[in-house]
Amino acid sequence: MSPVTDDPTLPEEDAEPQPPVGHVRVVYLGPVAPHWEVRSDFGDPVLIEEFRRRTNARLVLLPPHDPQYRRNRERVIRDAERENILIEWDLGVPDEEPAAETAVGEAVAVEAAPDAQA
Repeated sequence: MSPVTDDPTLPEEDAEPQPPVGHVRVVYLGPVAPHWEVRSDFGDPVLIEEFRRRTNARLVLLPPHDPQYRRNRERVIRDAERENILIEWDLGVPDEEPAAETAVGEAVAVEAAPDAQA
């Protein structure tokens, strides 16, 4: 008798990782609904369309600052992992690293300015 598991679709631990079957980019369109668009770069059109439908159902009326967004985003990510689809999120906000470097550069310039006057 085999052991009972909650999720029969889990891959075997010894199995090699499979190449992705598709790629999607989830793009935030702005504060006016619909807030999201799912774009595909490659993959089976039927599979991508089904994934797009499920993603839109989870995110259609949720802006990124909504508390429900975080939970639904995690569900979309898990769905992409199950389907072996690469997923990319475009929230329209630049990465944090350049902003941090700019802030450090400005702090150095402010500190250097008083020394130049002395």
